[in-house]
Amino acid sequence: MRKKFSARAAALGMSGVLLTSALTGCTFGFASDPDDPNAVKEEVPIDMTTDTFQYDTSLSGTSIVIMNTKAEIQTALEKIAKVFEEKAGVHIEIMPVTDGDSPYTKVVSLYNSGNPPTLSILDTTDVIALAEEKAADLSNEAWTGEAEEYLTKINGKVYSFPLCIEGRGIIYNKSVIEDTLGTEFDPSDIKTQDDFAALLQSLRDNGMKNPISMAKEDWSLGAHQLQYIYETYNGTSDGAAEVINELKDGTLYLPDYTRMNEFLNTFDLLKEYNVAKGDPLGADYDEMAIDLADGKTAFWFNGNWAWPNLEEAGAETTDEYGFLPYFLNNDPDDFVNSKIQASPSKQIMLDDIVATDEQKAAAKEFLNWLVYSEIGQQMVVKTCSLIPPFKNNPNEPSDPLSRDIYEKVQNGGAFNASAIVPNDHWSVLGAAMQKYLAGRSDREELIDSIQAYWDEQ
Repeated sequence: MRKKFSARAAALGMSGVLLTSALTGCTFGFASDPDDPNAVKEEVPIDMTTDTFQYDTSLSGTSIVIMNTKAEIQTALEKIAKVFEEKAGVHIEIMPVTDGDSPYTKVVSLYNSGNPPTLSILDTTDVIALAEEKAADLSNEAWTGEAEEYLTKINGKVYSFPLCIEGRGIIYNKSVIEDTLGTEFDPSDIKTQDDFAALLQSLRDNGMKNPISMAKEDWSLGAHQLQYIYETYNGTSDGAAEVINELKDGTLYLPDYTRMNEFLNTFDLLKEYNVAKGDPLGADYDEMAIDLADGKTAFWFNGNWAWPNLEEAGAETTDEYGFLPYFLNNDPDDFVNSKIQASPSKQIMLDDIVATDEQKAAAKEFLNWLVYSEIGQQMVVKTCSLIPPFKNNPNEPSDPLSRDIYEKVQNGGAFNASAIVPNDHWSVLGAAMQKYLAGRSDREELIDSIQAYWDEQ
């Protein structure tokens, strides 16, 4: 996950709802480079002996370009492109987008130059902004039936391929908890906010004074945390859209909104046990991974994209890491206390403006290969370390964070909700959250700041 800026706000219908869009909650995260060329990584073997995919030999010799905005899989995509070329005869160039570029700005500049990529890996909000003008309609592609729950529909049509599922919650290190408490830890025993608070206090009583790491970055506070107030309305993207629309038209008053106050109760709990409590705005992202891996802390609010940081800090794929929900209250029957948020984060859009019919066909064959080829299925999970949204993919992720989310998605332990918010939401309200985190504003002032933000929309 890379932190990125979006240069616009767009208003388009998503699943029949008109929204201002700019940011999803899963475009952030790496403080260090997971594709360090000097790092030695263990290659996960791919079984090449079975491949029942039917290739269109007429496409051999075609060349296409994929613009990649998910930097941590650049090397993996290049490997996938090489294998696909060997199998299909289609050459794929993987065009990286650097940290300094906004994916939206980059792809728009390429369209303006008349040389857009055939396929673009974009955030959902970027697809919503561009699709009806630039993208090919993919509604009739067979793979849509394998990922119905994770499709992004714009005015009833599908313009993008969901590349992966990513989720977030309170990461735990099981062995550290057990070593500190001297007893077995079963995450399913923690069912409410009070249960979680009791666990934190027990860790403190047993020598771990502050067992939680909290990122100070505005994208973490303003998107990954604050957006729970929209996404937990009923656990759906349409529900998040309903809350946002009510805030925009003034029919929802935040001080009276239950989820607002529940969220701050949880946030206050995290603040109280924050390892950087003395200087919360001085917290270092890389150190948080080290603290969790080394046992200084037991919890880190983050997403499965944090695994490369943990691995770099010494965590092993055999270690027992997983996610607790972002507990909001003491009702064990409330979905927020038993499920974590997980949704499709990156989408692949197919150009419909410049690409030739042959290039479009080759691009569609590549997408189908990722879904239906035994080799493609493996490489999505094992080479790219992604959680596939397609139910026919039998491969499970190898790292414990992605594996935990995968299992929760399969077993009903995740809710699929994404809040589509204005492009300055995380920066403006992230700053307000930083002020609250540092104790420079109180709850009333923070809520007033959020209310004022939406009053201006």
